[in-house]
Amino acid sequence: MAETVILNKKEIAHKLKRIAYQIYEANISEQQVIIAGIKANGYSFAEKLKTAVEAISSIQVILCKITMDKKNPIGTITTSLKPAEYQNKSLLVVDDVLHSGTTLIYAVKHFLEVPLKQIKTAVLVDRNHKKYPIKADYKGISLSTSINENVAVIFEKGDDRAILE
Repeated sequence: MAETVILNKKEIAHKLKRIAYQIYEANISEQQVIIAGIKANGYSFAEKLKTAVEAISSIQVILCKITMDKKNPIGTITTSLKPAEYQNKSLLVVDDVLHSGTTLIYAVKHFLEVPLKQIKTAVLVDRNHKKYPIKADYKGISLSTSINENVAVIFEKGDDRAILE
């Protein structure tokens, strides 16, 4: 099956910069923000957001890796930070594509075990097929696709892209 490029490298860079400014605006009075990326592509997106936010602001971004089974999100979820490290902080949960919302809602639920200043979500591509009442506060692009189509984000050195398969 042929693939269609939805976002090319330049467009992804533009979306990253715009989302970084939105994060900065929402956290203008914060000195630190936690960006928690869902392993693997969500974490790659989180790393890119960290670089973009730190390039435009004095906010210190602390990365957190979320490890979970995307096929069984109700199972064990682990994070690279201990709860005390993100408690009472501003937190952003990041993934590459928002398909049904299952992964994102269980990732957010994990962080609700401790008090937070605020919790927001960001995705590069929002597919508009949600099964849960969760939304992306920051999104690169909203895309209405058929349920049979798949969106993949590929982060390769020099050739980042989002494709419709």
